[in-house]
Amino acid sequence: MAERLVGRQAPNFTMETALGDGSDFGTASLSDYKGKWLVFFFYPLDFTFVCPTEITALSLAYDQFKALNTEVLGVSIDSKHTHKAWITTPVESNGLGQLNFPLASDITKSVAADYGVLIEEDGIALRGLFIIDPEGEIKYQVVNHNDVGRSVEETLRVLQALQSGGLCPINWKPGQANLKG
Repeated sequence: MAERLVGRQAPNFTMETALGDGSDFGTASLSDYKGKWLVFFFYPLDFTFVCPTEITALSLAYDQFKALNTEVLGVSIDSKHTHKAWITTPVESNGLGQLNFPLASDITKSVAADYGVLIEEDGIALRGLFIIDPEGEIKYQVVNHNDVGRSVEETLRVLQALQSGGLCPINWKPGQANLKG
């Protein structure tokens, strides 16, 4: 049976990354994001078809996330070298182009397993997205079949609802009143 992650401390991680501008490599650990919100998302593989649509859309919305004290980190089972190659490959050649956040390498597949998104028989991750609060608690998770991309608009809406500090009814939008509890 799957274990619940929402409401629990996010599993720790440390992974090598390719920086979003394609210039170099780095590392990312959960502790790097203490005091900030984190949109932490998994995708199956580099150089595929649905993944670049999500990754570039999240990158284009990065300023909106930043304005909400939120960082973004993408991760797949590919190596940091493959990530860098994908970032530095032109969009016209199935590349990403520069991003506003790094891509992390979960080459051991341990982080995908810890977050419950590893498809063991295929050795890749499902499209899992987690919103982690500044204290490291997972506040939201959504996992999609790999054929279906996620919504940046919905991710921003949920993030703002979580940050609103109140009870948010169905279809709540930023600026609307919270429910009285």
